[in-house]
Amino acid sequence: MNRRQQRAFKVLFWIMGICLTCYLAGPPLLWTLHDTFSSDSSSSCPPCHCDCSLQSLLSIPEGLGNNSILECMRQDPEVSEEAGKSFTDLLSEELKQKESEAEEKQRRADILLLESKKVASQYQKEADKCNSGMETCEEARERAETTLENQMKETALWELRARQRGWKPSGKKALARF
Repeated sequence: MNRRQQRAFKVLFWIMGICLTCYLAGPPLLWTLHDTFSSDSSSSCPPCHCDCSLQSLLSIPEGLGNNSILECMRQDPEVSEEAGKSFTDLLSEELKQKESEAEEKQRRADILLLESKKVASQYQKEADKCNSGMETCEEARERAETTLENQMKETALWELRARQRGWKPSGKKALARF
């Protein structure tokens, strides 16, 4: 960053800081100023002096909390024991269900793995057959090429001998050269 950009960043940072401070501190300050100025003027009701503690704001009113069932269980040990047993039974049933689901998923995965291995081995066998067929074809092509070259050499030799003895090829019966 060059100096101009650094200065612009600092100015922007300061402006944002001032705006944030005004946003956070502005409303309480305005309320205080409003109360101060409105108390000077004649008002119809006197200011309220309450002793409200923070504890009452943080506590949940009785009846709204979800403690009633727990308190009942604490009072009756038999109900507490039964609820604990039923909770334990529910957890064990859920655990068994999750375990059976996991075993089923594992069994399916094993089956799919075996099937994929079978298919892969079939493809490998086909590929091996194809490769051996290609090798055989390549060997046959090479032999045919060699045989053709030998035949062409022999034909050229016979043609040369025939010309030496006076043979002249006619236009229609001449062999085409490859």
